[in-house]
Amino acid sequence: MSREIAIKVQNLVKNFGKDENLVKVIENASFEIKKGELVALIAPSGAGKTTLLMMIGCVQEPTSGEIWLGEEKVYDNKWTAKDTRKIRREKIGFIFQAHYLIPFLNVLENVTLLPQTNGVSEKAAKQKAMELLEYLEIADKAYSMSSQLSGGQNQRVAIARALANNPEIILADEPTAALDAQRSISVIKMLKKIAIEQNVAIITVTHDERILPFFDRIMKIENRGIVFHKLDEEQNEII
Repeated sequence: MSREIAIKVQNLVKNFGKDENLVKVIENASFEIKKGELVALIAPSGAGKTTLLMMIGCVQEPTSGEIWLGEEKVYDNKWTAKDTRKIRREKIGFIFQAHYLIPFLNVLENVTLLPQTNGVSEKAAKQKAMELLEYLEIADKAYSMSSQLSGGQNQRVAIARALANNPEIILADEPTAALDAQRSISVIKMLKKIAIEQNVAIITVTHDERILPFFDRIMKIENRGIVFHKLDEEQNEII
């Protein structure tokens, strides 16, 4: 399996406000994530986890620094990519705490929406969507509405939607927060499988210590920078 770099961040800085109202959130953060890796991003509330995720996802502009997505440098003290929306559509899949499925579309329609927006034919989009739903073991719900599904099932559909554009990177913000322990572990095992089998780099923001043993690495925001930790598997504690 290829282990090339999917995400490279160098000297990334994010501040809000200015002068006496200046708030420093991220300072000189540098790290690399490889394809095939499932990485946890942890930190206390308000430490900048979602902000970091949104900068990597080309949603929120950093203050300074550099970001590479694959071989493309998308930020170098300013956006260097011509169209950040195109990058998000083509390279990145997003999964959130809430599934954000469109309630008046069925499961299949939710999964095919993005590929069709990107110009994929309806037939090809449906074929890909059904393959993903089969892969995630929820194909029997293809024509159901989200209101008819459980929380765990809806999150699987959200994962299918995130994979529909064949992303190189998946950014997941608290994807298991609304789930019980059994469903949380099921979802994170699914993400682990996807990272390995689809050769996708996945960063997952989480507060859930129960799922940390399933991650390849644990990335923590400390003193506004990035530090990697290991998990003591016997004590299930971060060291």
